[in-house]
Amino acid sequence: MDLSQFHDAFYEESAEAIAQMEQALLRLDVGTPDPELINTIFRVAHSIKGGAATFGFGDITSFTHSLETLLDELRGGRLRVTRALSDLLLRSVDVMREMLRAQQASQPLDAQRVADLQFDLELLVAQRGTAASPPAAGEAAMASARAPSAAGPAPATRADPRRGTCYQINFRPFLHLLARGNDPLRLFRELRELGELELSADISALPGLADLDPESCYLAWSLRLWSESPRQSIIEVFDWAEGDCQLEVLALEAAAASTAVCAPRVLPALPAPAAPAKAADASSIRVGIDKIEELMNSVGELVITRSMLGQFAPLIDGPLGERLRAGLAQLERNVRGLQESVMRVRMVPVSFVFSRFPRMVRDLAQRLGKPVELRLSGGETELDKTVLEKIGDPLMHLVRNCIDHGIESPQQRAESGKPPCGTVHLHAYQRGSSITIEVSDDGGGLKRERILAKARERGLIRADEPLSEEGICNLIFLAGFSTNEQANDISGRGVGMDVVKRNVDELGGSIEVRSETGQGTRFSITLPLTLAILDGQTVVIGEESYIVPITAIVESLQMRTAMIRHVIGHGEVLSFRGEYLPVVRLQQLFNARANPGATPDQGLIMVVEGEGRRFGLCVDELLGQQQVVVKTLETNYGHVEGIAGATILGDGSVALILDMAGLTRSITDRIDAVAA
Repeated sequence: MDLSQFHDAFYEESAEAIAQMEQALLRLDVGTPDPELINTIFRVAHSIKGGAATFGFGDITSFTHSLETLLDELRGGRLRVTRALSDLLLRSVDVMREMLRAQQASQPLDAQRVADLQFDLELLVAQRGTAASPPAAGEAAMASARAPSAAGPAPATRADPRRGTCYQINFRPFLHLLARGNDPLRLFRELRELGELELSADISALPGLADLDPESCYLAWSLRLWSESPRQSIIEVFDWAEGDCQLEVLALEAAAASTAVCAPRVLPALPAPAAPAKAADASSIRVGIDKIEELMNSVGELVITRSMLGQFAPLIDGPLGERLRAGLAQLERNVRGLQESVMRVRMVPVSFVFSRFPRMVRDLAQRLGKPVELRLSGGETELDKTVLEKIGDPLMHLVRNCIDHGIESPQQRAESGKPPCGTVHLHAYQRGSSITIEVSDDGGGLKRERILAKARERGLIRADEPLSEEGICNLIFLAGFSTNEQANDISGRGVGMDVVKRNVDELGGSIEVRSETGQGTRFSITLPLTLAILDGQTVVIGEESYIVPITAIVESLQMRTAMIRHVIGHGEVLSFRGEYLPVVRLQQLFNARANPGATPDQGLIMVVEGEGRRFGLCVDELLGQQQVVVKTLETNYGHVEGIAGATILGDGSVALILDMAGLTRSITDRIDAVAA
């Protein structure tokens, strides 16, 4: 069988498992850890080791085997959780993640770093006097399985040895069992935790020393287990050996169990058993995002087709026309329901992004010497997967700045009457058709006087330019702005907050900052739930139709001659509620054909907003609002400044979707000139 077809699934599942392992390690208490957390961490390492061995990824198998051995010592209570051990395990998580990425991309890895860390793992086990050897066949392994010390101390709550059901377990591994990363000795240890275990080995297939392959398993075992656990729990012990062995688990009759003696014997050949039941969630499946995109495109085509049919419905009179319109109304309801269902498939919880921050906050707080508590809420709030993937880096910048700039040192917090541990809070919630993610801290707040002085010193604003408190706070989003006197690897190079704002704007969202001196700062990011569909206003410019996102429209006005003024060298401006806004005539900007007989002072003017700045947009006519399916231009054509994409209208024509952020960037000089 060609196993390469399963590689992508292995990498994806391993990445999720490693993230789960990292979260469990961060919750691991020093001194008195939760045993279930240790079991979770152990299962992840064992799972990745088994998968890596199956696919022949030897380096990953070897490293995870050493890690699994250390975790088994923790699980057995022979090692204690310390801060140094926790750091070592987190470094192991980083290395596992790097090894998987390197294997997936067929790229080289720093082998020395891996070897050094693996040595540290094995040394820690050896120093405890309980170093575990790799899986090996032979009677030494059986002797270890019989010895109580090999299986670790018995649980305090263990039942009377001969209580419960007596199970006969016939376990015949295939030759490749050891090469797949499975360890029979560890399986027997797990069985001993379920009750009293007796076993004997079948060595009839063991070859002579000259023919023995140390990576092959020649032994088979007959086991008797007295346990109050159900049969399914016993089968789950062998879960990761599925496909690598023949297994039979039988519950003996009471009379047979009372006289059962597990004597050495030659086991009969067992028929291939049915696959053991797994404790897996059968109610969900893993589907590639490309398939969801194809489904979304098909739904979009249905929406367009329905709109096209709707164009002809009013032209048909009589009973036939009524039936057609009723059918189209039903079709519209069904298509909308299908569209919403597909959208829900694309939605994923925000917790997928939030989960990456506990580790980052922990490491950064240690480096800066600032105790910081991270609070997460609203992680169940769902967002389009495409949007979620693109918001991760902006959130990372914000959290780093909260810790570096916002949270004070313990001494400063004590002087201000605050607890020594600072707090960073990530909170998400849905409001209508958008989602808001807030990043806040309880630090010292933005230093407005220093921000204003730095902006003037670097020429980002004029020396005499008056700004409100909100305007001063927004200066941190200017390109190249920083209040740090000396750059470091955390912040201070002026390439952070401007990138955050640009990325948010490109997602069709907005960002606001609120700060109170001595109390902290809150950043609020508002994003559309999805980028695949948007609510738009259809407008006519010349002989073409365009879509303006509803979220960008401030107000629409009937154009009058007195509203427009000409500024020499800077074009036209609009007098709007006490301020002057630059005017953009898209007919000229896009070189669109004008309607015959139209004059410059006719039509409508829409006040729109992009990147926090307003300007007037001249249009000829408003056609109405509708939900449109966004089609990207970059896939088949290329990027066009000021255009976010395209859509197909009900009459089959193509309408371009305007990008307010892109239009703002294209007329920035005019906006600055008007503001001056």
